[in-house]
Amino acid sequence: MELVIGLIIIAIGAFCQSSCYVPINKIKDWSWETYWIVQGVFAWLILPFLGALLAVPAGHCLCELFTAGQSFNIWMTIFFGVLWGVGGLTFGLSMRYLGVALGQSIALGTCAGLGTIMGPVLLNIFFPELKPLESLTFAVILGVVVTLIGIAIIGVAGSMKAASLSEEEKKAAVKDFNFPKGLAIALLAGFMSGCFNVGLEFGKGINFGDLTPDMFKTLPATFLVTLGGFVTNAIYCLYQNQKNGTWGDYKKGSVWCNNLLFCALAGALWYSQFFGLSLGKGFLTESPTLMTLSFCILMALNVVFSNVWGIILKEWKGCSQKTITVLIVGIVVLIISSFLPQLIG
Repeated sequence: MELVIGLIIIAIGAFCQSSCYVPINKIKDWSWETYWIVQGVFAWLILPFLGALLAVPAGHCLCELFTAGQSFNIWMTIFFGVLWGVGGLTFGLSMRYLGVALGQSIALGTCAGLGTIMGPVLLNIFFPELKPLESLTFAVILGVVVTLIGIAIIGVAGSMKAASLSEEEKKAAVKDFNFPKGLAIALLAGFMSGCFNVGLEFGKGINFGDLTPDMFKTLPATFLVTLGGFVTNAIYCLYQNQKNGTWGDYKKGSVWCNNLLFCALAGALWYSQFFGLSLGKGFLTESPTLMTLSFCILMALNVVFSNVWGIILKEWKGCSQKTITVLIVGIVVLIISSFLPQLIG
């Protein structure tokens, strides 16, 4: 029963993340770079910091975790957060050219597979004595493969969509739709975004051990990863403010109340996925397979819910019944991938 509860919590986090772009549509009179960094303050700094505090037992402080003895792991966690930040930037572009459903499907699918595999592989390079490769069991590899199959099926649906619609219909669904360019960017975004889980792997020991409840143990590492990602995004967004002459956005007092509210909501919804991941893993400790696959499961469910939003936002409007059928098959395969490894593991 605890395993089911853990998966449900992760699913709730995935649903929240897939909904985070809805409040962004309510932001007024700000350029992309302005609202992106403002929501990032909530998504990557404030909320992860507050989340990390939950891992601190009474009588201790968060600073105690950031000691010289943990310095290598801390810097590696932040470093992979910086790389993940590149994925976050290109992730937004993938949705610009492919739409919410297809953009998230390809980017998050790639992220799911590579993030799950790269963590133990890179950890093995630096800490072979921990034998991290042993976590990549047959059940785990099967889960990743099935996830990638589901993503590939959804990619086929996207290709069918691109081939069947006229340019006018494509633009009506997604204004800047460009399948070849979007596909390349989404694959890059997925590869770099996979660094998030690598950062979590390096930082999984940054907690107070038995004094920290299992459900909160990854929250300090999550904060360090998002801190690194914030640095990458802040540099790029401030550069875009300078390049595009959009510093004046910050002076528009009439929209600050509205925009700050929706940026905070978007940031909270985005952070919910990793807060839910940490809470959910606290219920999965009896299953090493699901613990290893939890990140992959989160990304797969993100894809499922993003496609639900894509349907709601009419991004698949005008597509043939055959295309929609292929899309639904891909979604079903992704759902199966979340439970299949545990059935055979």
